Amino acid sequence: MLLGIPLLLAATALRPRFARLPENKPVLLRADAPALFALVDEIAQVAGTRGVHAIAVDTEINASVMPYGLRGRRLLTLGLPLWEILTPRQRVALLGHELGHYGNGDVRHAAVVHTALRSLTTWRYVFAPVPQPTGIEILVNVVYIVPGLLVQGLLMLLDQLTLRAAQRAEYLADREAAHAGSSEAAVGLMDRMLVVDSAEILLRREVNALAMSGPRSAREAEHRADELWERLTAHMASIPEHEYERRRRAGSLRGHSVDATHPPTHLRRARLLADVPRDAAVAPDDDRDRRIAGELAAARTAVARRLIRDGLDG
Repeated sequence: MLLGIPLLLAATALRPRFARLPENKPVLLRADAPALFALVDEIAQVAGTRGVHAIAVDTEINASVMPYGLRGRRLLTLGLPLWEILTPRQRVALLGHELGHYGNGDVRHAAVVHTALRSLTTWRYVFAPVPQPTGIEILVNVVYIVPGLLVQGLLMLLDQLTLRAAQRAEYLADREAAHAGSSEAAVGLMDRMLVVDSAEILLRREVNALAMSGPRSAREAEHRADELWERLTAHMASIPEHEYERRRRAGSLRGHSVDATHPPTHLRRARLLADVPRDAAVAPDDDRDRRIAGELAAARTAVARRLIRDGLDG
């Protein structure tokens, strides 16, 4: 029993960590956004998988679907800056891509591998050496060397074993994006991904301008937070075609790393153009798009205010 107690404690500490619903960002359930969930369900059916149980909205220029909880429910995370710069058709393609990872059996999105990657990443953080250690922290760093190396080795091994499958899964998910939103929308999504850094620069510039204008202007800006999205959309619409072409050529000249989980955007775009053109399996619906915009209105304002506050605090 004396030996069993520390083993039980170790097993408890090393148990798989399951994600939870985020507490620091708006989370929508079906009752909050029926039109958006209906769209996700329709796209999931096209991709050959099930829908999601919750939708979180945050400040990232990204989107993802991940399992959470012991029952493996799914959480879709929409980055509002990315969502705002896409057309309705491109948004369908984006959702088709994210759900396509599950419809195509992406090994990194499978419950066992995803949980293992998440747990190992958490433990790598736990065993990271304390920077500028003092006193007892020096001893802690020494004790953490061996378990830290073991965790890092396991994480690198699992990463390498699933690397090729992850790269292939991106191309398959792009195919689902074209299936759901049309080939044209999927190619347009790739073009937008080429210039997302421009959106990030614009957001940072707007927040810096508010910081320099004084606290009163910043407080007023929080009440007009939605204007941030209007300026972002106008900025992205002003990017000329030759800039997209320059980015594609730069990506081609730069090449890519063989150990990258995502293939270069210009290669993914070329793959879409090489396939037989597809029409949208999810029919356009202007009324649905307006209802979705209404459902996201509160989160849209909250995220804009969060961007302004974080920028001013930073």
